[in-house]
Amino acid sequence: DFPIVYTNALAGTTSLDAGVPGTDLRPLFDAIVEHIPPPAGEKDGPLALLVSTIDYDEYRGRVAIGKVHKGRLRPGKQVMVVARDGVQRPARIVGLFVYEGLKRVDVEEAAAGEIVAVTGIPDVCIGETVTDRLDPVRIPMTEVDEPTLRMTFAVNTSPFAGREGQFCTSRKLRERLHKELETNVSLRVEDTDSPDALLVSGRGELHLAVLIEAMRREGYELQVSQPEVIYRSIDGVLCEPVEEAAIDVAEEHQGTVIEMLGSRRGDLIDLRAPGDGTVHLVYRVPTRGLLGFRSEFLTATRGTGILNTLFAGYQPVAGELALERAGSLIASDTGVATSFGLSNAENRGTLFIGPGTEVYAGMIVGKHQRETDLEVNVCKQKHLTNMRSSTSDIAVRLTPPTIMSLDRAIEYIGPDELAEVTPRSVRMRKKILDSNLRRREEKRAEARV
Repeated sequence: DFPIVYTNALAGTTSLDAGVPGTDLRPLFDAIVEHIPPPAGEKDGPLALLVSTIDYDEYRGRVAIGKVHKGRLRPGKQVMVVARDGVQRPARIVGLFVYEGLKRVDVEEAAAGEIVAVTGIPDVCIGETVTDRLDPVRIPMTEVDEPTLRMTFAVNTSPFAGREGQFCTSRKLRERLHKELETNVSLRVEDTDSPDALLVSGRGELHLAVLIEAMRREGYELQVSQPEVIYRSIDGVLCEPVEEAAIDVAEEHQGTVIEMLGSRRGDLIDLRAPGDGTVHLVYRVPTRGLLGFRSEFLTATRGTGILNTLFAGYQPVAGELALERAGSLIASDTGVATSFGLSNAENRGTLFIGPGTEVYAGMIVGKHQRETDLEVNVCKQKHLTNMRSSTSDIAVRLTPPTIMSLDRAIEYIGPDELAEVTPRSVRMRKKILDSNLRRREEKRAEARV
């Protein structure tokens, strides 16, 4: 039904035969012209441009980017901007550009079917229609699914706050998140009881992790909470978001994956064995059952498994998940981690840091092998006496630590923990750093239960 074009991106060549090297890109261009229909649209009808994304230019201001569905567009044209709620406001096109590769090129006219960038509309938003002022039309925008997860973004309050970030205040954090709303249509930002924290809702762990990673690369410093599922009441029934998970694994890992998803309330929809030593599984899993699943899945399949998820709607809450969560190893003192201190902690679990790492009291330095948290002094020094010399002991040998990336840190933290994110570091910590206050809060929680 379609031609196969073999390309060599480094050499910039294409060929219709895998065994014959190409000389240029002509076969690809010919296939595009022959098999891809031209864009539909009335070039002589009333103007209709749907804004699909927003960019910003230091000199031109906001840049609206979208496809011209009808009519023609010229610089200086008087237009009407129709908002998503139907409200209309007049505007004037100042600049008109099309794309040639990655560059924007000024043009005098663009017609239906072209993707253009226009300037001169200062408050334009995604989903709005730029149309003819005398004959306005509105292009319906594809509905964006509502958020399914939320996290708290707050000002960093750890003892190391302000060391590594350029933007550390609540004002800067608030400005950045509200600016993100202009281009990220599936994001929601709400105020909380604290002026230093905002509730951010998104389409999943990856959606929020991408935003956090972008912010840390821009110089922001913040702390985030464990992701929470957003529940809905439908016809008086409490419902939760569910996702369809498509999984490809080797046959030897099939049983392990089925057991893992069974404990997360997953329902097997389809199972196929193509005959190449792999198995294709399709599951319907509650979103909360997939929290923290990706890293465990990759570990269980030794990095060979493939996991893809797709939002599948809402269903009544399926009940509690049969998950066992290990406790954390928590630093009891502030200082620099030593090999001697880490060697003692290593016997109790898996370490997340190595010697020479600065830590503070209440910081998570590892994963406990039991379900309870354990405080360890990773800054402990080996004191020498006249009965022991520095050369009389065998050098301490430590297992290389498990380095926690941003994604893994978000998956790991529990309801009483936070992930501290800076341009240079990702740390995990308890919400309450003081061990005595933490114990009191735990006793109060037990009394309430």
